[in-house]
Amino acid sequence: MAQLTPTPTDWAEKYRPKSFKDIIGNKKGLHELRLWAEEWTKGTPEKKAVILHGAAGIGKTSSALVLALEMGWEHVELNASDQRTADVIDRIAGAASKTTTLFAHEKEEGKQKKSTDKRLIVLDEADNLHGTYDKGGSKAISDVIDKTTQPIILIANDVYGISQGIRFKCLEIEFSRIQSRSLIPALAKIAQAEGIVADEKALAKITENAGGDVRSAVNDLQAISVGKKTISEEDVVVSGRDVKETIFKALVKVFKGKSRKEALDAVQTLDETPEDLILWIDENLPIQFPQDKAGINKDVADGYQILSKADLYLGRVRRRQNYRMWRYASYMMTTGPMSVRSKEYPGFIKYSSPTRWKRVGQNRSVRNMRDNIAVKMSGQHLKSMRFSRNSLIPYYKKLMENDEYAVSLAGKSEFDIDELVYLLKAKSATKKVQEIYDKAGVIIAAKGPKESVFFKTADFEKKTEKAAADKNQLTLEEIQKKQEEKKLKNKEKDESGKMPQKEEKPKNQKSLLDF
Repeated sequence: MAQLTPTPTDWAEKYRPKSFKDIIGNKKGLHELRLWAEEWTKGTPEKKAVILHGAAGIGKTSSALVLALEMGWEHVELNASDQRTADVIDRIAGAASKTTTLFAHEKEEGKQKKSTDKRLIVLDEADNLHGTYDKGGSKAISDVIDKTTQPIILIANDVYGISQGIRFKCLEIEFSRIQSRSLIPALAKIAQAEGIVADEKALAKITENAGGDVRSAVNDLQAISVGKKTISEEDVVVSGRDVKETIFKALVKVFKGKSRKEALDAVQTLDETPEDLILWIDENLPIQFPQDKAGINKDVADGYQILSKADLYLGRVRRRQNYRMWRYASYMMTTGPMSVRSKEYPGFIKYSSPTRWKRVGQNRSVRNMRDNIAVKMSGQHLKSMRFSRNSLIPYYKKLMENDEYAVSLAGKSEFDIDELVYLLKAKSATKKVQEIYDKAGVIIAAKGPKESVFFKTADFEKKTEKAAADKNQLTLEEIQKKQEEKKLKNKEKDESGKMPQKEEKPKNQKSLLDF
């Protein structure tokens, strides 16, 4: 029988780090992670969960798994391919957070004793909970962190994608991108292990295209090595991946470069529209061309003059839907700063993303929060969304300046911690907000689960009648009773017969003399 050819092993998994020594870069983040883990050997730390955040492919998940391995902990992992609703998280992560391992003991490793009675819970892509598919997942994670007796690690690319309430309960550790000079030796070691002779320039090009993403660099090396025993610079044909990294490189050529062609080529490869690019240049122009002692810089003024002309073309595109004008706008905004630069500006100044995006995002977030609160209030007070937004929310804010009222209203309306931050006018989930949230949780828990009514009982009918009376509405029985009374009255009229009609006297006819 012919044997099937085995599929090639994924090098990213094959050479995944097995110890902290194998992990490239982020020494400070790893040190903080290990200190947090050591606190679990002495008891339950103040922060029972950690958020590892940073770009994709830089070793966040590997660090979490290595931590479990070195501490002798079992681990339970939930990633984006798993459904992460409140029920699933409570059933898997919740159960794991409250129980120890079956064979809890200590094992000796050198002179250190490592406890194996812990179970590490790893939730990958915690910033990527999808609406209905992961319904209630965020609140369930918050509840699991509150009740856990086991260490928890949340992994995220964007820490701001995690709710503020969860972030308040966690220790945040940032992982940064890996520098090329650290990544090249690691790729050379993998190539040597696979029996491949790799040119150093080829490896440098791979790391440059990967943009600090270790996983992408290893995958590119594997793809280029298929069917080869040697790799040269000409064999590296993969393209760059990361958009943000590319936009920063393009901005360097726009502000610091000397070749218009190189700047235009860099801008054309971006996954950014001219509408977005002009915001990047507008934000960074005064930063990259700093003012002199007199507080005046003519280069900035001239640069904005050219940007304003580019903006005119963008306005014509919006009005006329003639996208061919984008080329003129792109040319002016790309070559403008370079052409007006009267001198070289030495040193590196960090580039900033457009603050307009941040303001728009914050405003949208605030509006969504306000609308969520208005939905709860409109259902509770039987008022419209508009009335709840404009009248009830300001009234609640004023009442909740008193802590006792704040606890009572939060418990009655079942506000979550993010909604409390909004209503209490706090900038973040402070200790005061957390204390009010915890006290409100006691009130909510005392209510018990809401009962679904499937059968009509005497008690249910009494409640219905009372609710209808409170709303000044007629119950169904009262309506039926009134209808029966009306029918009886009509029947009595029919039986009594028609009422006698008065005889009409004949009208006297007028003669011609009467006129």
